[in-house]
Amino acid sequence: MNKDELRKIYLAKRSALTESEHRLSSNKIAELFFATVDLSPIKILHIFLPIKSKHEPDTWQIIDRIRKEVHHIRLVIPKVVGDTMENIFFDGNHQLESTKWGMTEPKSGMPVNAQDIDMVLVPLLAFDQYGHRVGFGKGYYDKLLSICKPTCKKIGISFFEEVIIDDVNPLDRPLNQCITPQGVINFN
Repeated sequence: MNKDELRKIYLAKRSALTESEHRLSSNKIAELFFATVDLSPIKILHIFLPIKSKHEPDTWQIIDRIRKEVHHIRLVIPKVVGDTMENIFFDGNHQLESTKWGMTEPKSGMPVNAQDIDMVLVPLLAFDQYGHRVGFGKGYYDKLLSICKPTCKKIGISFFEEVIIDDVNPLDRPLNQCITPQGVINFN
């Protein structure tokens, strides 16, 4: 299937999850993240804030636990500016605001160069066996991943298993890994 078809199908699938299914799946993803990802070399981690209206996996469990237990990591969150995304150090909920698109973003904070990021947790709707992903189609994360250093680890977070994507293009930036409630998939 092509990305547009997959986008519609997986937005509908996510919307169909009950609140309990969403919570349990998000919990399992967070558990697997901490059980399988080596955080010891990571100094700066970019993590998305979930868009509730899009039923994205809840990353707040990961954010809160890192802030409480993994003190050597600085968290970076996205801020959309025009057709690009800025990376802003996350200093706490006091810096967040809701946008007109229903997203939560930093209203202020210190920007971070993409070359300084060691790991990016990437939102997605679907992914394939090679680590290509289907997002919302705006290309924000492909642009970000294209300017991160080559050693930056790219980890997708999804509620669902892999699919076949028929229209992968050369600008798509593949993931190193994807975490689902069912397990962790590593890509070559």
